[in-house]
Amino acid sequence: MAGSEPVSAEGENMAVDAVPRKPRILLAASASVAAIKFANLCHCFSEWADVKAVATGSSLHFIDRASMPKDVILYTDEDEWSSWTKLGDSVLHIELRKWADIMVIAPLSANTLGKIAGGLCDNLLTCIVRAWDFSKPFFVAPAMNTFMWNNPFTERHLIAIDELGISLIPPVTKRLACGDYGNGAMAEPSTIYSTVRLFYESKAQQVEICMLNVETIDGLEDELVEVCMLDLKITDGLETSGSEMKQLK
Repeated sequence: MAGSEPVSAEGENMAVDAVPRKPRILLAASASVAAIKFANLCHCFSEWADVKAVATGSSLHFIDRASMPKDVILYTDEDEWSSWTKLGDSVLHIELRKWADIMVIAPLSANTLGKIAGGLCDNLLTCIVRAWDFSKPFFVAPAMNTFMWNNPFTERHLIAIDELGISLIPPVTKRLACGDYGNGAMAEPSTIYSTVRLFYESKAQQVEICMLNVETIDGLEDELVEVCMLDLKITDGLETSGSEMKQLK
């Protein structure tokens, strides 16, 4: 589905609204053969969350658009430029950044990993990353040949994105698309989905517990105020009675 619909930037945080809503997940694919699983990944998340998708130009070589969920918009670099015509128009990578509660790049290619680690932003996906609010969760699931995964550059780049607060969903060891056997294959879509959902729901539960604790403390404070007011009334009553007794004497 072409990314022609406007993006709502309503709300930037994972805070619970007055009316509970689904989490907003921004899924992105970069150019790895593992992008053939991107439609499957979108289906996994769309059953639980509101999903929007982003794909780099080269990743479209592997993505079967016809298999994408009908309700998931797939944005590309072309949409970044066609959606803006004059000053005052919204900027797509900023609107997507505002809309999302969580961002997930799966697959994350060696090339896009290097771009993110170096702060480069030459396409829609990397512009979103460059503008991302890193107080919000961000996951990546790398996919590359074993020789690329074991390259010293990869270790440096992983350290760099870890310092940004990006969470790694590690690759797995299996027979790769090129025929080699080794580590570097993207984690299965079901694993990526369960990892992100478990994280989100555990955070939501922590927020609920904190809110409950605040309500409990507020309740105790209210009770303490009532007790203090009652004590004051009793004290005032005793003082008044004492004054009356003195006058009678």
